[in-house]
Amino acid sequence: MTGPADWRQTARAHPLVVDGMLAAAFFVISLLAPFTPGDPPQRVPLTAAVGVLAAPTCAALVLRRRWPLAVLAVTTGLACTAMVVTDVQGVFVVAPVVAAYTVAVRSGRRTAWTAGIAAAVTYGAAALAAAGGNWSDPGNSNVVVWIVAATAAGDAVRSRRAYVALLEERARRAEQSREEEAARRVVEERLRIARELHDVAAHHIAVISVQAGVAGHTLRTDPDVAEESLALVRQAGRSVLEELGALLSVLRRDDDPQAPVEPTRGLDGLDDLVGSFAAAGLEVAWTLSGRPRPLPSAVDLAAYRIVQESLTNVHKHSGTAAARVGIEYTPDRLVVRIRDEGHGGPAARTDAAHGGHGLGGHGMVGMRERASAVGGRFEAGPGPDGGFTVRAELPLPPASREGREGDDG
Repeated sequence: MTGPADWRQTARAHPLVVDGMLAAAFFVISLLAPFTPGDPPQRVPLTAAVGVLAAPTCAALVLRRRWPLAVLAVTTGLACTAMVVTDVQGVFVVAPVVAAYTVAVRSGRRTAWTAGIAAAVTYGAAALAAAGGNWSDPGNSNVVVWIVAATAAGDAVRSRRAYVALLEERARRAEQSREEEAARRVVEERLRIARELHDVAAHHIAVISVQAGVAGHTLRTDPDVAEESLALVRQAGRSVLEELGALLSVLRRDDDPQAPVEPTRGLDGLDDLVGSFAAAGLEVAWTLSGRPRPLPSAVDLAAYRIVQESLTNVHKHSGTAAARVGIEYTPDRLVVRIRDEGHGGPAARTDAAHGGHGLGGHGMVGMRERASAVGGRFEAGPGPDGGFTVRAELPLPPASREGREGDDG
Protein backbone atom coordinates (compact mmCIF):
# COMPACT_ATOMS: atom_id res chain seq x y z
CA MET A 1 0.00 0.00 0.00
CA THR A 2 1.30 3.46 -0.92
CA GLY A 3 1.45 5.87 2.01
CA PRO A 4 1.83 9.66 2.30
CA ALA A 5 5.59 9.34 2.61
CA ASP A 6 5.75 7.50 -0.71
CA TRP A 7 3.67 10.19 -2.40
CA ARG A 8 5.93 12.92 -1.02
CA GLN A 9 9.02 11.07 -2.23
CA THR A 10 7.51 10.65 -5.69
CA ALA A 11 6.54 14.33 -5.81
CA ARG A 12 10.10 15.39 -4.89
CA ALA A 13 11.49 13.10 -7.57
CA HIS A 14 9.22 14.48 -10.32
CA PRO A 15 8.40 18.14 -9.50
CA LEU A 16 7.67 19.12 -13.10
CA VAL A 17 5.03 16.40 -13.41
CA VAL A 18 3.38 17.51 -10.17
CA ASP A 19 3.29 21.15 -11.28
CA GLY A 20 1.92 20.13 -14.67
CA MET A 21 -0.93 18.20 -13.02
CA LEU A 22 -1.59 21.18 -10.72
CA ALA A 23 -1.74 23.59 -13.68
CA ALA A 24 -4.08 21.26 -15.60
CA ALA A 25 -6.40 20.94 -12.61
CA PHE A 26 -6.56 24.72 -12.16
CA PHE A 27 -7.28 25.22 -15.87
CA VAL A 28 -10.17 22.73 -15.79
CA ILE A 29 -11.60 24.41 -12.68
CA SER A 30 -11.32 27.82 -14.31
CA LEU A 31 -13.38 26.59 -17.27
CA LEU A 32 -15.99 24.87 -15.11
CA ALA A 33 -16.60 27.55 -12.53
CA PRO A 34 -15.71 31.13 -13.45
CA PHE A 35 -17.12 33.63 -10.94
CA THR A 36 -17.16 37.33 -10.26
CA PRO A 37 -16.41 39.05 -6.96
CA GLY A 38 -19.23 39.50 -4.54
CA ASP A 39 -20.65 38.27 -1.28
CA PRO A 40 -21.28 35.52 -2.12
CA PRO A 41 -19.34 35.26 -5.44
CA GLN A 42 -21.54 34.89 -8.54
CA ARG A 43 -20.97 32.26 -11.22
CA VAL A 44 -20.93 33.60 -14.79
CA PRO A 45 -21.00 31.97 -18.22
CA LEU A 46 -17.65 30.90 -19.69
CA THR A 47 -16.37 33.28 -22.39
CA ALA A 48 -13.51 33.04 -24.87
CA ALA A 49 -11.65 35.84 -23.05
CA VAL A 50 -11.67 33.82 -19.79
CA GLY A 51 -10.28 30.75 -21.57
CA VAL A 52 -7.59 32.77 -23.35
CA LEU A 53 -6.42 34.40 -20.11
CA ALA A 54 -6.71 31.24 -17.97
CA ALA A 55 -4.49 29.17 -20.27
CA PRO A 56 -1.24 31.16 -19.83
CA THR A 57 -2.04 31.80 -16.17
CA CYS A 58 -2.21 28.07 -15.43
CA ALA A 59 0.66 27.20 -17.79
CA ALA A 60 2.95 29.60 -15.93
CA LEU A 61 2.55 27.53 -12.75
CA VAL A 62 4.42 24.66 -14.44
CA LEU A 63 7.58 26.79 -14.25
CA ARG A 64 7.00 28.18 -10.76
CA ARG A 65 9.95 26.29 -9.20
CA ARG A 66 12.44 27.29 -11.90
CA TRP A 67 11.50 30.97 -12.26
CA PRO A 68 9.35 31.82 -9.21
CA LEU A 69 9.63 35.61 -9.47
CA ALA A 70 8.76 35.63 -13.17
CA VAL A 71 5.79 33.32 -12.58
CA LEU A 72 4.51 35.57 -9.77
CA ALA A 73 4.76 38.60 -12.04
CA VAL A 74 2.98 36.83 -14.92
CA THR A 75 0.14 35.38 -12.81
CA THR A 76 -0.41 38.67 -10.98
CA GLY A 77 -0.47 40.61 -14.24
CA LEU A 78 -2.92 38.19 -15.87
CA ALA A 79 -5.13 38.15 -12.76
CA CYS A 80 -5.31 41.94 -12.81
CA THR A 81 -6.03 41.93 -16.55
CA ALA A 82 -8.79 39.33 -16.16
CA MET A 83 -10.38 41.28 -13.32
CA VAL A 84 -10.37 44.54 -15.30
CA VAL A 85 -11.36 43.09 -18.70
CA THR A 86 -13.75 40.25 -17.84
CA ASP A 87 -14.64 40.98 -14.20
CA VAL A 88 -13.91 37.26 -13.58
CA GLN A 89 -11.66 35.91 -10.87
CA GLY A 90 -11.86 32.09 -10.82
CA VAL A 91 -8.39 30.57 -11.11
CA PHE A 92 -6.96 34.06 -11.33
CA VAL A 93 -7.37 34.31 -7.57
CA VAL A 94 -5.47 31.09 -6.83
CA ALA A 95 -2.52 31.42 -9.24
CA PRO A 96 -0.91 34.53 -7.64
CA VAL A 97 -1.36 32.99 -4.18
CA VAL A 98 0.43 29.79 -5.24
CA ALA A 99 3.16 31.79 -6.97
CA ALA A 100 3.68 34.03 -3.92
CA TYR A 101 4.05 30.94 -1.72
CA THR A 102 6.61 29.47 -4.14
CA VAL A 103 8.65 32.68 -4.17
CA ALA A 104 8.73 32.73 -0.37
CA VAL A 105 9.82 29.07 -0.19
CA ARG A 106 12.57 29.33 -2.81
CA SER A 107 13.92 32.85 -2.26
CA GLY A 108 15.44 34.83 0.56
CA ARG A 109 13.24 36.56 3.11
CA ARG A 110 13.79 40.08 1.78
CA THR A 111 13.11 39.02 -1.81
CA ALA A 112 10.03 37.04 -0.80
CA TRP A 113 8.40 39.84 1.16
CA THR A 114 9.28 42.49 -1.41
CA ALA A 115 7.75 40.43 -4.22
CA GLY A 116 4.73 39.34 -2.14
CA ILE A 117 3.85 42.85 -1.01
CA ALA A 118 4.36 44.17 -4.55
CA ALA A 119 2.00 41.52 -5.92
CA ALA A 120 -0.60 42.26 -3.20
CA VAL A 121 -0.42 46.02 -3.80
CA THR A 122 -0.67 45.54 -7.57
CA TYR A 123 -3.69 43.27 -7.26
CA GLY A 124 -5.30 45.62 -4.73
CA ALA A 125 -4.81 48.60 -7.03
CA ALA A 126 -6.32 46.67 -9.96
CA ALA A 127 -9.29 45.57 -7.82
CA LEU A 128 -9.84 49.15 -6.69
CA ALA A 129 -9.73 50.36 -10.29
CA ALA A 130 -12.12 47.62 -11.43
CA ALA A 131 -14.55 48.54 -8.64
CA GLY A 132 -14.50 52.18 -9.60
CA GLY A 133 -12.66 53.23 -6.46
CA ASN A 134 -14.98 51.31 -4.15
CA TRP A 135 -13.06 49.04 -1.73
CA SER A 136 -16.16 47.74 0.02
CA ASP A 137 -16.22 44.42 -1.86
CA PRO A 138 -14.65 41.87 0.53
CA GLY A 139 -13.69 39.55 -2.34
CA ASN A 140 -11.03 41.96 -3.59
CA SER A 141 -9.53 42.62 -0.15
CA ASN A 142 -9.54 38.91 0.67
CA VAL A 143 -7.26 38.13 -2.27
CA VAL A 144 -4.76 40.72 -1.04
CA VAL A 145 -4.80 39.08 2.40
CA TRP A 146 -4.34 35.63 0.84
CA ILE A 147 -1.25 36.74 -1.08
CA VAL A 148 0.28 38.16 2.10
CA ALA A 149 -0.66 35.03 4.06
CA ALA A 150 0.83 32.79 1.36
CA THR A 151 4.07 34.78 1.56
CA ALA A 152 4.16 34.37 5.34
CA ALA A 153 3.45 30.63 5.08
CA GLY A 154 6.17 30.14 2.46
CA ASP A 155 8.66 32.09 4.56
CA ALA A 156 7.90 29.88 7.56
CA VAL A 157 8.33 26.70 5.50
CA ARG A 158 11.62 27.97 4.07
CA SER A 159 12.91 28.83 7.56
CA ARG A 160 11.95 25.41 8.86
CA ARG A 161 13.63 23.65 5.94
CA ALA A 162 16.77 25.73 6.43
CA TYR A 163 16.80 24.85 10.14
CA VAL A 164 16.36 21.14 9.42
CA ALA A 165 19.09 21.29 6.77
CA LEU A 166 21.40 23.01 9.25
CA LEU A 167 20.78 20.31 11.85
CA GLU A 168 21.39 17.58 9.27
CA GLU A 169 24.62 19.27 8.15
CA ARG A 170 25.82 19.59 11.75
CA ALA A 171 25.02 15.93 12.36
CA ARG A 172 26.84 14.96 9.16
CA ARG A 173 29.90 17.01 10.10
CA ALA A 174 29.88 15.62 13.63
CA GLU A 175 29.72 12.08 12.27
CA GLN A 176 32.48 12.85 9.80
CA SER A 177 34.60 14.36 12.58
CA ARG A 178 34.04 11.28 14.73
CA GLU A 179 35.05 9.02 11.86
CA GLU A 180 38.14 11.11 11.12
CA GLU A 181 39.10 11.14 14.80
CA ALA A 182 38.63 7.38 15.02
CA ALA A 183 40.73 6.89 11.89
CA ARG A 184 43.43 9.20 13.25
CA ARG A 185 43.55 7.30 16.53
CA VAL A 186 43.77 4.00 14.67
CA VAL A 187 46.72 5.30 12.64
CA GLU A 188 48.43 6.63 15.77
CA GLU A 189 47.90 3.34 17.56
CA ARG A 190 49.26 1.40 14.60
CA LEU A 191 52.35 3.61 14.54
CA ARG A 192 52.82 3.19 18.29
CA ILE A 193 52.52 -0.59 18.05
CA ALA A 194 54.88 -0.62 15.06
CA ARG A 195 57.46 1.39 17.01
CA GLU A 196 57.13 -0.91 19.99
CA LEU A 197 57.48 -4.05 17.90
CA HIS A 198 60.49 -2.60 16.12
CA ASP A 199 62.20 -1.44 19.30
CA VAL A 200 61.44 -4.67 21.14
CA ALA A 201 62.71 -6.92 18.38
CA ALA A 202 65.54 -5.04 16.64
CA HIS A 203 68.13 -5.09 19.42
CA HIS A 204 67.57 -8.64 20.56
CA ILE A 205 67.43 -10.05 17.04
CA ALA A 206 70.69 -8.25 16.25
CA VAL A 207 72.29 -9.87 19.31
CA ILE A 208 70.89 -13.26 18.34
CA SER A 209 72.21 -12.85 14.78
CA VAL A 210 75.72 -11.88 15.89
CA GLN A 211 76.02 -14.54 18.57
CA ALA A 212 74.61 -17.24 16.30
CA GLY A 213 77.30 -16.32 13.76
CA VAL A 214 79.99 -16.51 16.44
CA ALA A 215 78.70 -19.89 17.57
CA GLY A 216 78.70 -21.16 13.98
CA HIS A 217 82.33 -20.14 13.46
CA THR A 218 83.63 -21.50 16.76
CA LEU A 219 81.49 -24.59 17.21
CA ARG A 220 84.28 -26.95 16.21
CA THR A 221 87.38 -24.89 16.95
CA ASP A 222 86.40 -23.45 20.35
CA PRO A 223 83.34 -25.16 21.85
CA ASP A 224 83.51 -23.07 25.03
CA VAL A 225 83.10 -19.81 23.10
CA ALA A 226 80.33 -21.38 21.03
CA GLU A 227 78.53 -22.47 24.17
CA GLU A 228 78.80 -18.98 25.64
CA SER A 229 77.43 -17.48 22.43
CA LEU A 230 74.50 -19.89 22.42
CA ALA A 231 73.77 -18.96 26.03
CA LEU A 232 73.61 -15.31 24.97
CA VAL A 233 71.29 -16.30 22.12
CA ARG A 234 68.96 -18.03 24.59
CA GLN A 235 69.06 -15.02 26.93
CA ALA A 236 68.26 -12.60 24.09
CA GLY A 237 65.45 -14.90 22.94
CA ARG A 238 63.93 -14.94 26.41
CA SER A 239 64.20 -11.16 26.63
CA VAL A 240 62.45 -10.56 23.34
CA LEU A 241 59.72 -13.03 24.29
CA GLU A 242 59.20 -11.23 27.61
CA GLU A 243 58.94 -7.83 25.94
CA LEU A 244 56.61 -9.15 23.25
CA GLY A 245 54.49 -10.72 25.98
CA ALA A 246 54.32 -7.39 27.80
CA LEU A 247 53.28 -5.65 24.60
CA LEU A 248 50.64 -8.26 23.81
CA SER A 249 49.24 -8.01 27.31
CA VAL A 250 48.74 -4.29 26.76
CA LEU A 251 46.90 -4.98 23.51
CA ARG A 252 44.66 -7.57 25.15
CA ARG A 253 43.67 -5.21 27.97
CA ASP A 254 42.71 -2.12 25.98
CA ASP A 255 39.27 -2.04 27.65
CA ASP A 256 40.73 -2.11 31.15
CA PRO A 257 41.02 1.50 32.37
CA GLN A 258 43.82 0.51 34.74
CA ALA A 259 45.82 -1.40 32.15
CA PRO A 260 49.26 0.09 31.37
CA VAL A 261 49.41 2.00 28.13
CA GLU A 262 53.14 1.35 27.48
CA PRO A 263 55.49 -1.53 28.20
CA THR A 264 57.37 -0.82 31.42
CA ARG A 265 60.77 0.25 30.12
CA GLY A 266 62.81 3.26 31.11
CA LEU A 267 66.26 4.62 31.87
CA ASP A 268 66.35 2.54 35.05
CA GLY A 269 67.08 -0.41 32.76
CA LEU A 270 70.00 1.31 31.04
CA ASP A 271 72.60 -0.79 32.90
CA ASP A 272 71.03 -4.02 31.68
CA LEU A 273 70.78 -2.62 28.16
CA VAL A 274 74.45 -1.64 28.11
CA GLY A 275 75.36 -5.06 29.51
CA SER A 276 73.50 -6.83 26.73
CA PHE A 277 75.42 -4.87 24.12
CA ALA A 278 78.70 -5.54 25.93
CA ALA A 279 77.91 -9.24 25.71
CA ALA A 280 77.38 -8.79 21.97
CA GLY A 281 80.82 -7.17 21.60
CA LEU A 282 79.95 -3.45 21.72
CA GLU A 283 81.68 -1.48 24.47
CA VAL A 284 79.38 1.27 25.72
CA ALA A 285 80.47 4.04 28.09
CA TRP A 286 77.66 6.15 29.47
CA THR A 287 77.61 9.23 31.66
CA LEU A 288 74.92 10.93 33.70
CA SER A 289 74.87 14.67 34.39
CA GLY A 290 72.47 17.05 36.09
CA ARG A 291 70.11 16.14 38.91
CA PRO A 292 68.20 12.94 38.12
CA ARG A 293 64.52 12.96 39.03
CA PRO A 294 61.45 10.86 38.22
CA LEU A 295 60.47 11.14 34.57
CA PRO A 296 57.04 11.02 32.96
CA SER A 297 56.49 7.49 31.73
CA ALA A 298 56.22 8.55 28.07
CA VAL A 299 59.51 10.49 28.22
CA ASP A 300 61.24 7.68 30.14
CA LEU A 301 60.19 5.11 27.56
CA ALA A 302 61.09 7.38 24.61
CA ALA A 303 64.59 8.01 26.02
CA TYR A 304 65.17 4.29 26.61
CA ARG A 305 64.02 3.32 23.13
CA ILE A 306 66.15 6.02 21.48
CA VAL A 307 69.25 4.76 23.31
CA GLN A 308 68.37 1.14 22.49
CA GLU A 309 67.80 1.83 18.78
CA SER A 310 70.91 4.00 18.49
CA LEU A 311 73.15 1.35 20.03
CA THR A 312 71.58 -1.28 17.78
CA ASN A 313 72.41 0.89 14.79
CA VAL A 314 75.98 1.40 16.00
CA HIS A 315 76.40 -2.34 16.45
CA LYS A 316 75.00 -3.15 13.00
CA HIS A 317 76.22 -0.28 10.82
CA SER A 318 79.11 1.71 12.28
CA GLY A 319 81.97 -0.78 12.01
CA THR A 320 83.21 0.16 15.48
CA ALA A 321 83.19 -1.65 18.80
CA ALA A 322 82.65 1.40 21.04
CA ALA A 323 79.99 4.01 21.65
CA ARG A 324 79.31 6.75 24.18
CA VAL A 325 75.93 7.54 25.73
CA GLY A 326 75.23 10.76 27.60
CA ILE A 327 72.13 11.43 29.71
CA GLU A 328 71.74 15.03 30.89
CA TYR A 329 69.00 16.35 33.17
CA THR A 330 68.32 20.08 32.83
CA PRO A 331 65.57 22.09 34.58
CA ASP A 332 63.19 21.75 31.63
CA ARG A 333 64.42 18.90 29.44
CA LEU A 334 66.21 15.59 29.19
CA VAL A 335 69.05 15.50 26.67
CA VAL A 336 70.09 12.13 25.26
CA ARG A 337 73.27 11.81 23.14
CA ILE A 338 74.68 8.72 21.52
CA ARG A 339 77.94 8.95 19.59
CA ASP A 340 80.21 6.45 17.92
CA GLU A 341 83.58 6.74 16.22
CA GLY A 342 82.70 4.26 13.50
CA HIS A 343 83.74 4.31 9.89
CA GLY A 344 80.92 2.34 8.30
CA GLY A 345 80.62 2.30 4.53
CA PRO A 346 79.18 5.36 2.77
CA ALA A 347 75.96 3.55 1.93
CA ALA A 348 75.39 2.57 5.53
CA ARG A 349 76.10 6.08 6.88
CA THR A 350 73.90 7.76 4.27
CA ASP A 351 71.16 5.25 5.02
CA ALA A 352 71.46 6.02 8.70
CA ALA A 353 71.17 9.76 8.17
CA HIS A 354 67.96 9.28 6.21
CA GLY A 355 66.25 6.85 8.54
CA GLY A 356 67.30 3.51 7.14
CA HIS A 357 68.47 1.80 10.33
CA GLY A 358 66.76 -1.06 12.01
CA LEU A 359 64.24 -3.61 10.88
CA GLY A 360 62.64 -2.66 7.61
CA GLY A 361 64.51 0.67 7.51
CA HIS A 362 62.34 2.42 10.13
CA GLY A 363 64.80 2.86 13.02
CA MET A 364 65.66 6.53 12.57
CA VAL A 365 62.09 7.37 11.64
CA GLY A 366 60.85 5.64 14.78
CA MET A 367 63.26 7.59 16.99
CA ARG A 368 62.21 10.85 15.44
CA GLU A 369 58.53 9.97 15.93
CA ARG A 370 59.14 9.04 19.57
CA ALA A 371 60.77 12.39 20.26
CA SER A 372 58.00 14.27 18.45
CA ALA A 373 55.30 12.31 20.29
CA VAL A 374 56.40 13.78 23.63
CA GLY A 375 56.97 17.27 22.20
CA GLY A 376 60.75 16.93 21.83
CA ARG A 377 63.34 17.44 19.11
CA PHE A 378 65.53 14.89 17.37
CA GLU A 379 68.55 15.19 15.13
CA ALA A 380 71.08 12.71 13.80
CA GLY A 381 73.98 12.79 11.39
CA PRO A 382 77.70 12.31 10.88
CA GLY A 383 80.04 14.45 12.95
CA PRO A 384 82.59 16.85 11.46
CA ASP A 385 85.49 14.63 12.59
CA GLY A 386 83.86 11.32 11.67
CA GLY A 387 81.55 9.07 13.58
CA PHE A 388 77.82 9.47 13.94
CA THR A 389 75.80 11.34 16.56
CA VAL A 390 72.20 11.00 17.68
CA ARG A 391 70.75 13.74 19.89
CA ALA A 392 67.28 14.02 21.37
CA GLU A 393 65.86 16.74 23.61
CA LEU A 394 62.76 15.65 25.48
CA PRO A 395 60.77 18.23 27.50
CA LEU A 396 60.31 17.71 31.22
CA PRO A 397 57.98 19.34 33.74
CA PRO A 398 59.93 21.83 35.87
CA ALA A 399 61.37 20.43 39.08
CA SER A 400 59.44 21.45 42.21
CA ARG A 401 60.79 24.14 44.49
CA GLU A 402 61.10 21.68 47.38
CA GLY A 403 62.99 19.25 45.17
CA ARG A 404 65.48 21.93 44.12
CA GLU A 405 66.04 23.06 47.69
CA GLY A 406 66.55 19.45 48.79
CA ASP A 407 69.12 18.91 46.06
CA ASP A 408 70.94 22.09 47.02
CA GLY A 409 71.07 20.96 50.63
